[in-house]
Amino acid sequence: MNFPVTLHIGSYALTLHALLETAAFFLGFRYFLYLRRRQGDAFATQSRAWIVLGAIVGSLLGSHLIGSLERPYELAMSKNLLLYVAGNKTVLGGFLGGLLGVELTKMIIGEQRASGDLFVYPMILALIVGRIGCFSMGIYEETYGIYTDSFFGMNLGDGIPRHPAALYEIAFLLLLGIAIRSTARRFALAEGALFKLFLIAYCAFRFGLDFLKPHTPVLFRLSTIQLTALAGLLYYLPYLLRPKKLTAVYA
Repeated sequence: MNFPVTLHIGSYALTLHALLETAAFFLGFRYFLYLRRRQGDAFATQSRAWIVLGAIVGSLLGSHLIGSLERPYELAMSKNLLLYVAGNKTVLGGFLGGLLGVELTKMIIGEQRASGDLFVYPMILALIVGRIGCFSMGIYEETYGIYTDSFFGMNLGDGIPRHPAALYEIAFLLLLGIAIRSTARRFALAEGALFKLFLIAYCAFRFGLDFLKPHTPVLFRLSTIQLTALAGLLYYLPYLLRPKKLTAVYA
């Protein structure tokens, strides 16, 4: 396989990553609408629309803010700060930024119920599709891994056997989706528990995965992504210490 994977349409060349990145948002949102129609929604359409808007705005801000802080030295040397921030993004920052955006939105509209469960499976689908695109870029997208002499090593475009970090994440997401689905069937979970389980698991995974990727240590030899993951785990610490808080009161 040659990286980056490029599609040629007539005289135009388009990277598979660009196509799949767009497809990820489209498929994720369509799946969200499908689940909302099929399962129903405790939130009125207007309230859900405000929550989705809060999630989108928060995700955009969080993704670009955390992404631009991954390499502080580049940020400090940037001649155009806004352009640099706009050109960097990260999924984990998007998730936590979206969480903050939703919580602020619910405070404004006076809503106290958990609202994240309906987003879980669409987010997993969108992220899997997006990570396939990231893998197709090889070393030309900052999701590749460091050198490894294990049988997992792959040549991602520079002749060096590297951890295919994007493939690791795809495998993790598939297993996580299965695990969450199985948990939901076996236990009576409280509202919002699925989303909490997803984000706790994803934060823990990203913290560990970054050790297998080239990264810039920022504090305590940890990268910005790892510190962000720890912040997410700290936010959900009450549920980590008392998992029973995730079950419904009638369970």
